[in-house]
This record gives sequence, structure tokens and C-alpha cells, in this order.
Amino acid sequence: MQIILLEKVVNLGNLGDIVKVKDGYARNFLIPSGQARRATEANKAEFEARRVELEKAAAAKLAQAQAQAEKMAGLVVKLTQKAGVDGRLFGSVTNHDISEELTKQGYALSKAQIRMPNGPIKTVSESSVSVSLHTDVSVEITVSVYGESA
Repeated sequence: MQIILLEKVVNLGNLGDIVKVKDGYARNFLIPSGQARRATEANKAEFEARRVELEKAAAAKLAQAQAQAEKMAGLVVKLTQKAGVDGRLFGSVTNHDISEELTKQGYALSKAQIRMPNGPIKTVSESSVSVSLHTDVSVEITVSVYGESA
């Protein structure tokens, strides 16, 4: 199916690109989430009429993400979990735990925005985690996990 992208989509294209994707990806994800529309002649004409407005909105989102990234740069998130004497956690620290702590600190983030390259944290340690605020903006934060005796 051919679609017009209404915003930048990772590994697919930029605003205004007409790309061919699998039908299910377009119907079940891109179109319902408002990231794309079918590439019909009527939709192409409507897109060209709204292009300036959409580009301005995309630039505003990018500027907001960059401002939030500047605030979050160097941020240290401290979490306490139950741990054994050898420093291994009972359970693990996941992106959900980190997003909850960041929300408590005033940064409204979903767990999908937190990228953990090495998977969940399973030991008492400091780890670097990437937070994706926009397709073009990501910031590294430090997660310090402290153990408490069971």
C-alpha cells in the first residue's frame, strides 16, 4: 500500500514522503496513530495544502524535544530494589520502573521511550540508558540501582 507520511517515522521516511509499506502495517499502525494517510489523489492534494502547517508542527515538536533533552542531560535516576548479599537483584529493573521514577520527577515519559541496550538491570550498579524523546533526539541518563536487604 502506498502512503503519505504525516511525520517522520524511524526506518521509513520523513514528512511528506510517499512510501510503499505492507498493508497491515499501514492499516493497523500508521494510519490509526495519525502518522500516515493513504496516498490517494485527494489525500495528496490535501497534504500539499496543509504541508506548511504540518512542517511547522513537526518543527515545534522537535524544538520541545530538544529543550527537554537539555533539561534531562546528565540526569541520575536512583532506584532501590531488594537484593541479595552478592549484589544481584530479586527481580530486575525494567524500562517501566525507570519511566515511573522519571514521571515522579516531572518528566512525562512512556516506557516505550526508554531504550535499555543491555536489557533489564539485574545487579546493584550504575547503568547508562537511552531516552528517545523524538525520532531525532535521544539523551543518555544514568540509572543507579541500590540494594536493600530482604
